[in-house]
Amino acid sequence: MLSKSKINEVIAEIEKFSANKIEEVDAFRIKHLSKKGTIAQLFGEFKTVSNDQKKEIGLALNKLKTTATDKINSLKEELLSSDDFEKTMDLTLPGNDIKLGSRHPLSLIRNEILSIFSRLGFIISEGPEIEDDWHNFSALNFPKEHPARDMQDTFFVEKDPDIVLHTHTSSVQVRDMESHDLPIRLVTPGRVFRNEAISARAHCIFHQIEALYIDKNVSFADLKQTLTYFAKELFGQDTKIRLRPSYFPFTEPSAEMDVTCSICHGKGCNVCKGTGWLEILGCGMVDPNVFELNHLDKNKYTGFALGMGIERIAMLKYTINDLRLFFENDIRFLEQFTAADI
Repeated sequence: MLSKSKINEVIAEIEKFSANKIEEVDAFRIKHLSKKGTIAQLFGEFKTVSNDQKKEIGLALNKLKTTATDKINSLKEELLSSDDFEKTMDLTLPGNDIKLGSRHPLSLIRNEILSIFSRLGFIISEGPEIEDDWHNFSALNFPKEHPARDMQDTFFVEKDPDIVLHTHTSSVQVRDMESHDLPIRLVTPGRVFRNEAISARAHCIFHQIEALYIDKNVSFADLKQTLTYFAKELFGQDTKIRLRPSYFPFTEPSAEMDVTCSICHGKGCNVCKGTGWLEILGCGMVDPNVFELNHLDKNKYTGFALGMGIERIAMLKYTINDLRLFFENDIRFLEQFTAADI
């Protein structure tokens, strides 16, 4: 049975304790203050104390713990400041290595892509992740019946009016057209959300970078030159690009861009499925309807837009075959991207 006299015996033992080495203090601390130490055991016996003694015994236990903590701290401070301790230290020994961390692979690719566009005169622009229907869909020429409005693709925060987690960073470009004077040359990084099943090739959260250039006399040739420069800077000067016709509600004409496979250099392998090409982004000339919806003069201005998934670029550049690795925070995976890559 736990009693006050039993606690006082332990307090007396602690008060009498003395030590000449730090190791002795550590052993004493483990004996009394560890999870399986004397004091923890006494606190465990506290539940057996009768109600009329709980207050008295509780105060004694708290005094015991305080006494032990103060005694250990006092002895450590005394020993560490003593001349004998300083004499035992070899100040010529090398210090402990500080292990450097590393940037996440998605951060590395994001920064590299933004750096390339910055060299082309693009300014970085960011916006909110929660958007209304106008900025996420309507202002980008998405018809009301477009499949992307369906619950299968979009996370809705509210209905009527629709508030969503933005499904692309194009919504930020709408805000840019509202707030910036023309011409504009902007690159927009951000996290986007789509209601998709998680697999090695897809995720409900991923990262995009989009670019928008609007000015007088912007042509598809300007778009192609920009894409060629970007691909060569990111994947190497031997990289070639290929544009294939496609469809996006906010661009016309639209295209998908492929680059020569960075693994086989266009010869064909299992990564590019023997074609020698890898799809990396979508692009096109800004649809005149988008200019009208955003109150811009479609007869005076033209422009191009492009967008890519950062995960897809990172998978190609680092030869990663499972997109889920980017989100699992497995230290074995992340340590491969050393500080030298920063």
